[in-house]
Amino acid sequence: MSDPRQFGRKGAPALGVIPRGETVASYESYESAQAAISSLAHTDFPVKEISIVGSDLKSVERVTGRLSYGRAAGAGAVSGAWLGLFLGLVLVIFNPETNLMLLGAAVLMGAAFGMLFGIVSYSVTRKRQEYTSATLVVATRYDLIVGGELANRARNLLERGPEPDAG
Repeated sequence: MSDPRQFGRKGAPALGVIPRGETVASYESYESAQAAISSLAHTDFPVKEISIVGSDLKSVERVTGRLSYGRAAGAGAVSGAWLGLFLGLVLVIFNPETNLMLLGAAVLMGAAFGMLFGIVSYSVTRKRQEYTSATLVVATRYDLIVGGELANRARNLLERGPEPDAG
C-alpha cells in the first residue's frame, strides 16, 4: 500500500516529499536532465512519473563587484525611486484630480530617502562586507527517478537515444 502523504491533489506527487523509485540516469547539469526528459516525452513515455532530484547541494556565492558609498547611494536611490513611483501612482489612481507634479515629487522624495537609507545601511555593515554578491544553491548531480514498474522502460529508452526524425 502506498503512503498517502506521497501524493498531492488528484494523485499528483506532492512537492515536499522525496520521490520513491529507481534512479534511471544521473546527469551533471539540470539542463541535461531536462533534455533526457524531453527525449522520453518524444517517445510518449508518461513523463508525469519522472522526478529530477538534485543531490550534493552546494552554496555558491559569486562576487559581483566592490561596494562603496557611491554604489550604496545609487542602489538606494534607484530602489527608493521605484517605491516613490509606486506610491505616487497609487495616489493618482485613487485621486484622479491629483497634480502629476506630485508624482514627480514622490519619485524624487523616494530616491532621496532611498539614497539616505543606502548610505546609512552601508555605513553600519561596511566592516563586515565590502563587496556585492549573488548567492545560489546548486546540485552537483541530478538523478532521474522513475517508479519501479516503468524504470526499465525509461532506462532502455534513454540508452537507445533520441529517435531519428522521419521525413
